[in-house]
Amino acid sequence: MQGIFNFICRTARPLQLVFLLLASTTGRIPPVLAHGEEIAVGGGARGPVVLTEQQQQAIDLKTTAADFRTLDQILNVNGEVQLLPQNQAVVSARISGQVLALYVRLGDKVKRGQALVKVESRISGNPPPSVVVAAPMDGVVDESSLMLGQSVEPNVSLFHISDRSRVIVAARLYEEDLGKVQIGMDARVRALGYPQQLFSGKITLIEPQLDPQTRTIKVWIEVANPRNLLRPNLFARASILLQHNEAALAVPNGAVMQANGENFVFVREAKQFRRVEVSLGVADDLYTEITSELVPGDEVVTQGNRELYTMWLTGGQMKGEDD
Repeated sequence: MQGIFNFICRTARPLQLVFLLLASTTGRIPPVLAHGEEIAVGGGARGPVVLTEQQQQAIDLKTTAADFRTLDQILNVNGEVQLLPQNQAVVSARISGQVLALYVRLGDKVKRGQALVKVESRISGNPPPSVVVAAPMDGVVDESSLMLGQSVEPNVSLFHISDRSRVIVAARLYEEDLGKVQIGMDARVRALGYPQQLFSGKITLIEPQLDPQTRTIKVWIEVANPRNLLRPNLFARASILLQHNEAALAVPNGAVMQANGENFVFVREAKQFRRVEVSLGVADDLYTEITSELVPGDEVVTQGNRELYTMWLTGGQMKGEDD
């Protein structure tokens, strides 16, 4: 057996090495999956895995120390930028007549009280009476198709003005996530048009109606937009902050494994690697909080833990040239 192992160690890839050894000793190769995936088989109470330096190199084993980090538990949702209803105005004339003068164009920024258009009445007179229509609010002229000489009526919109200093991201929340989200929660928003720009927002509304077709509910995330970068209908991705932990004892996500409903890591102690069942807390894209069994400085395996688990299943020891 010693000669076979030496030959395999020199010629096989690290993962193939472990599987070949298992096949020769047990006749089967149990499946091993990463954090977040369920492993079909389990092991009983087994001892630590013992590896020499050469064997650790063969499986490209890597470790890192458990340490305190700031962790945020987030929920990612997709949506689009919309205007706040109370920050919009439709401008119309109170008389029937013709456009005599235009003072603004589409896209212009206007101030409350600023002249927008002069409409000459159809009532006879010398000259005919006219009225100047002013902006009812500060904002941007985002809709207008008026031309000089055009006829207008009191019920026809002349301009649409919007204040874009604050906008909303109307995001879709899946039914199963509804209980996690509350009004007042903070959110971070990135727009497809500005992927490097991060906008801060807060949930101000969870709509009362669930869409029966998509099984989603709309939430409003109000966002400050001082530079007017966020425009209506821009696609946006929001990260809702569900929980914040300033000092979480955490390890990289790749260090955590799952089997038969248990979460565990492998902790290095010299040449031994001990399987430690742990409890999990907050997690983000890179790190997972460990709430039991580990202490700061514990050296956990981040690469090679799949191979370690496979060896642990067969008895916890692999002997090589240095034994």
